[in-house]
Amino acid sequence: MSAITHVFFDVGGVLGTDAWDRVQRAAAVRRFGLDAAEVEERHAEAAGALESGAMTMDEYLDAAVFHRERPFGREEFRAFMRAQSEPHPEVLALARELADNRGLRLMTINNESDELNRFRLRHFGLAGTFSAFFSSCWVGAVKPSRRIYETALAVSQAKPGRAVFIDDRARNLGPARALGMHVILFRDAGRLRAELSALGVPA
Repeated sequence: MSAITHVFFDVGGVLGTDAWDRVQRAAAVRRFGLDAAEVEERHAEAAGALESGAMTMDEYLDAAVFHRERPFGREEFRAFMRAQSEPHPEVLALARELADNRGLRLMTINNESDELNRFRLRHFGLAGTFSAFFSSCWVGAVKPSRRIYETALAVSQAKPGRAVFIDDRARNLGPARALGMHVILFRDAGRLRAELSALGVPA
């Protein structure tokens, strides 16, 4: 087996909590007294454009929440959205260990809106560990679209057989595997360490 040179991490569900997934939206429904079915319907209509960078956060909020008068403000809602993001310390510690290995390059492949993505990269302290971020809002393609993986491989100049992609959702691993990348379905930090070691990555 060729030595691994690139390790690509998902962010939400791996390096930290999801940013604005079903659980976080349900929490917002409870906190702000929203209609759950309406929020989900409007989110579904806008989510693709938001995550691919075709829609700003303000445009999304106009479509999904502030299409009617609310007893709370936009900044209060934004602050709540940001507060849903929490890092996974054990996984971040593992990533920092890997980054200290000069034979490895660490990067991300993740689906996220521009505003939350920028916040989470700072909040999780990822800039010192990862050398590039192939985020859907910047690439213009959303996992599991094949394009986002092809872009990550092309820009990083990683050979698929020497690259690993880690994600907590099995459906996102298929395209990476089809391109020849090694894949790991994330469950917890301990098992991730063991599975990387099995691929010859000192972890």
